[in-house]
Amino acid sequence: MDTATSANSVSPAIMTTPAKTAPLLSEKTRTVLGSLLVLAIFLAAWEWGPGALGMPEFILPRFSRVLQESVFMWKNSDLLGHFGITAMEVVIGFALGSLLGLAVGVALGLSPRAEAMLSPYILALQIAPKVAFAPLFVMWLGYTIYPKIIVAVLIVFFPVMINVLSAIRTVDPDMVNLVRTLNASRWQIFCLVEFRSAMPALFSGLRIASTLAVIGVTVGELVGGNQGLGFLLVDGEGQGNTAAVFVAICALTLTGIVTYGAVVWAERRVLHYLPKAATSTK
Repeated sequence: MDTATSANSVSPAIMTTPAKTAPLLSEKTRTVLGSLLVLAIFLAAWEWGPGALGMPEFILPRFSRVLQESVFMWKNSDLLGHFGITAMEVVIGFALGSLLGLAVGVALGLSPRAEAMLSPYILALQIAPKVAFAPLFVMWLGYTIYPKIIVAVLIVFFPVMINVLSAIRTVDPDMVNLVRTLNASRWQIFCLVEFRSAMPALFSGLRIASTLAVIGVTVGELVGGNQGLGFLLVDGEGQGNTAAVFVAICALTLTGIVTYGAVVWAERRVLHYLPKAATSTK
C-alpha cells in the first residue's frame, strides 16, 4: 500500500514536467540573421543618414548613389578589369610574403643564433615605413604590377614570420623527447611535432596577413599605378567624384573579405581536428 501510494504521488510530478522543445532556429542561423540585420541597419543609415544630417553628396554620397556610380564604372571605366588586377596582385603578394615569412620563421625558430644575428635587421625592415619604399620600387621597376607585389610581400612577411617563430620556440619539449625516443630523424621531429604545433599560429598570422596584403597593394597603386582599384581611387579623388572613391573603397574591402574568407576556409579544412570554441554560454 505504501509503495502504491508513493508511486501515485510521484507520477503526477513526472507527468507535469515540461518537455524541452527544440529551438526554432539553430545557433548558426541566428548568428547569420543577426549579422544580416546589422548590415541592413548600416546600409539604411548610409542611405538616409546623410540627407537627415543635411550632408552634401560631395562629402558623403548616399548608398544608392554609390551603387549608380558602380554601375557606371562597370560599363565605362572597366571596373571589373581593375578589380581583377588588384585581386591578382593581392593573391601573389600574399602567397609570396606568406611563404617567405614561413621559411624565415622556421629557420630562425630552429636556430637561436641565426635569430640573434638577423633579428635587428628584420626589425629595422619592419619598422621602416613601407610607403617610403613604394616610390623607389616604382622608379626601379616602372608602372608595372611588381612594385605593388613587393610592397605587399614586405607587409605580409612580418606577421607570418613572427607567429611561426614564436610557435616553433614554444613547442612542448616533452613531445620532442618522446618522438626522439622512437628513433625519429630530425626531419621527422620537425614534420610530426614542431611544424604541426606551429600550424594554429601560422593560420593566425595568415589571417592578419590576408588583410595587410590588400593594404600593401593599395599603397603601391596609390603611389604609382595606372591600373587597379587604387588607381581608380586616385582618379576619383582627382575628379572630385566622392562616389567613385567609395566604389573603389568598397571593392578593396570586398577583396580583403574574400581573401580572409579563403584563409578561414583553409584553416577549417587543415585544423579540423582541433576542438572548437563554444559559441554559447548556456
